[in-house]
Amino acid sequence: MSAQELAATAAAMVAKGRGVLAIDESLGTIKKRFDTIGIENTEENRRAYRELLIANPGDEKYVSGMILFDETIRQSTAKGEAFAKVLISKGVMPGIKVDAGAKDLAGHPGEQVTEGLDGLRERLAKYRELGVRFAKWRAVITIGPGIPSTGCIEANAHALARYAGLCQEAGIVPMVEPEVLMDADNTIDRCYEVTEYTLRTVFNELVRQRVTLEHTILKTNMVVSGKLCPVQAGMDEIAAKTVSCLRRAVPAAIPGIVFLSGGQSGLDATRNLNAMNAAYDLPWPLSFSYGRALQADALKAWGGKPENVAKAQKVLLHRERCNGLAAMGQYSAAVEAELAA
Repeated sequence: MSAQELAATAAAMVAKGRGVLAIDESLGTIKKRFDTIGIENTEENRRAYRELLIANPGDEKYVSGMILFDETIRQSTAKGEAFAKVLISKGVMPGIKVDAGAKDLAGHPGEQVTEGLDGLRERLAKYRELGVRFAKWRAVITIGPGIPSTGCIEANAHALARYAGLCQEAGIVPMVEPEVLMDADNTIDRCYEVTEYTLRTVFNELVRQRVTLEHTILKTNMVVSGKLCPVQAGMDEIAAKTVSCLRRAVPAAIPGIVFLSGGQSGLDATRNLNAMNAAYDLPWPLSFSYGRALQADALKAWGGKPENVAKAQKVLLHRERCNGLAAMGQYSAAVEAELAA
């Protein structure tokens, strides 16, 4: 893929009113999701659920791409059409998760580093043949007593940069995802501090590894209070501090930023995204790359029953539409209420 094609792909990922649906859950994570609705974690159930998500009529209005898991990119609809072809036929770009997960970082208790660089060049070439246009690599940064350490942040930033360089070499746009977790009892100010330092470190390493920023999408966390913090920041503070952090740490050359939901409810993730786009003028589009925040209500509506597919798809489309509007600062309570009407 030429530089022009990479630029066009990156721009399309964050096109006005559109974002990315993450359906790249590992086998362990999808089992946890299926456990909540009481169905077995079989390959066929995973295939059926992914078909519900991928073949949802009309979602191309709000979804520019979907991040797939390795199993999913090789699966097909019940009628035998490859999932990647289904997406491409309706103008949605197939993406792929390529990291091998976060593993304990030697010498750094309580911290992890993401693995998966071995053989990545060859895997990316094969994914490109399957129609993949962009990829994702997630790094996990944990807040706790004495952590994160500089060593952990630098190790993850280096891996992200190596991954991004290999993606661009293969003609695939890298989605770079450093996630500061929201699971602890830290304040929103501590999240701001860690997120800013992490993003600065990641972009410094991207430049060192000669990654073209103009062909790179950032996926990151919002600046929020830890889930166990007794004082939870509200929507306006989250929006203000997230925007401030991004302005300080993210180069204007990046074509777009998408947020992970990070454990936020579907409603909160939509409201917080809308608050940023409604109130601030920024050098890059701010959009979404949600997994659970988009899927949770649809998964519950489906319940593993074929007769519920259409209902679940309607619920999913509503959540996607709400976030598409939030990406333009045009979401409202009235829009949210339309599904229930």
